[in-house]
Amino acid sequence: MCQLGLVPVSQFTVKSFSEQLLTNPTFYTRTQPDFIVREAIKTHVGMIKEARGIPGVLEDRWKAAHTVRHCALSLVGEPIMYPRINELLMGLHRKRISTYLVTNGQHPDAIESLVPVTQLYVSVDAPTPASLEAIDRPLFKDAWERLKRSLALVRKKGQRTVARLTIVKGWNSDEIEGYANLVALGQVSFVELKGVTFCGTSDASNLNMSNSPFHHEVLEFTEKLRLKLKELTFREGNPDPPPLYGIACEHKHSCSVLLARYDQFCADYNGEDEVVGEVYDEDFLNREKVVRKWRTWIDYDKFTELSDKFAADNTFSFGTLDYLEDTPDWATFGNNAEGFDPTDARFFKKGKVPKYQKFDDAGIPTHDYKGVKLTPSVRKGLEEEMAAYVAKHAGGEIIQGKGGERKVKDPKLLFRGISVVDKEIKEKNDKVNNVMSEEEKMKAARSWE
Repeated sequence: MCQLGLVPVSQFTVKSFSEQLLTNPTFYTRTQPDFIVREAIKTHVGMIKEARGIPGVLEDRWKAAHTVRHCALSLVGEPIMYPRINELLMGLHRKRISTYLVTNGQHPDAIESLVPVTQLYVSVDAPTPASLEAIDRPLFKDAWERLKRSLALVRKKGQRTVARLTIVKGWNSDEIEGYANLVALGQVSFVELKGVTFCGTSDASNLNMSNSPFHHEVLEFTEKLRLKLKELTFREGNPDPPPLYGIACEHKHSCSVLLARYDQFCADYNGEDEVVGEVYDEDFLNREKVVRKWRTWIDYDKFTELSDKFAADNTFSFGTLDYLEDTPDWATFGNNAEGFDPTDARFFKKGKVPKYQKFDDAGIPTHDYKGVKLTPSVRKGLEEEMAAYVAKHAGGEIIQGKGGERKVKDPKLLFRGISVVDKEIKEKNDKVNNVMSEEEKMKAARSWE
C-alpha cells in the first residue's frame, strides 16, 4: 500500500478540475473519467521518479510508490461537483485504488447519489451559521442549510463516513456544543479532529501562527467533544440520540485525533467471546476486566472485492462492518508511540528536537528532550519566567489584529515549540544528506525504470 500515492494523484485530479472550470465550464462534461485516472497515475509516477535520492527517501518505499493504491480526492476545489464523479470512483476501484473523497457539504444531492467510496469525509469547518460564514466564506447563501442536509444524508450511507473538524484557535475552538449537534445529525463513523496548519500569510487568509493548536490542545478539545456527545446520547427525552464515541487513535505528528463509534469499531474480548456492532450503553462504559480492541483500519482487498460486486450488480449493498481490520496497538490512543509506526525511523531535520518532553498543567516543563527530569533550580527559573509572562498577557487572550486577524496569547504555550539541536542526531542526518552528490542524485532519479 503506497501512501505516497495519495497527494500527487489528488492534486492532479482536483486542481485540474478547479482551474479548468473557471476558464472552461464544458471541461467537466467533455473529460472522460478514464482519461483522468490514466493521466493522474502517469503524472504521479513521473513525480515519484524525480524523488529518488532525496535525503530520507527509502529505496523500497520509493519503488513501491510507483504502484498507486490510494487516492484522496480533496485539497483544491470540490471533487463532488464533477458530474461523472461516480464513473471516476468506479474507475479507480477497478484499478484496486481506494478512494477517500472529501466534500465541504455544499452539494447534498451529489452526496445522495454517490456510489460507495472507501471513506467519505464531510468538512465541518464551523459549528454555527455565523462562524461558517466567517471561516469558509461560502458561495451559497443557504450554506448552513446545505451543510445540515448533507450530514443528514451522510448518515444513510452504508460505508465509512467522517466528520472532519479543523481546529482554529481564536476562531472555532470554544464552540463544542454546536459541533456536537452537527456530529449527532450525521451519526458519522468517525470524527477526525486536526489542528489547522499555518501555511504563511496571504491575501486569501487572515490566519497566523498563534491560530495553530498544539497536539495536547487538540486532545483537550476532543475530550470535551466526546463528553458533550455522550451527554446528548443519554439526555432524557432526546428523540434522536447519537451513538457513543470513544477516542480511538492519535497521530501527534499530524496534530490529529480520531473519535470512533463504539458500536461499529470497538470489539470486546472477554474470554473467547467477541462482540462487534452491538448497542453500547453506560454499563458498557463502566464494564471492568474487559480488553477492548479497536478496529478502525481498512481491509482494502475486502473493499475491492465488495466494490467489484457492486459494479456488477448495483442492487448489491455492503456496509462499514464488512471491511474492518484491527488497529495496530501503536496507532491507538494512549500508546507511547503516539501514532508513529515503530518500524519507521523519525527524521529530525538538522537534528532539531523539542527542548522539553513533558509539562505540568500550568505549562511548566518537567522533563528535558531526553526525558530527564528537570532539577528544582531549573524549574524555579522557568516558573519565574512564566509568572512574568502571565503578568504581561492574560491567559488565552485574543487580540484583534489588522484585516480581521486574531492573535491568541496563551501562557501555557510559552515553553512549547522551543527546539534544540541534538549533536548525535545532527551527525547522523549529515551522513544521510552527504551520501550522494547532487549530480549522483539526479542520475539515480533518471536511472530507475
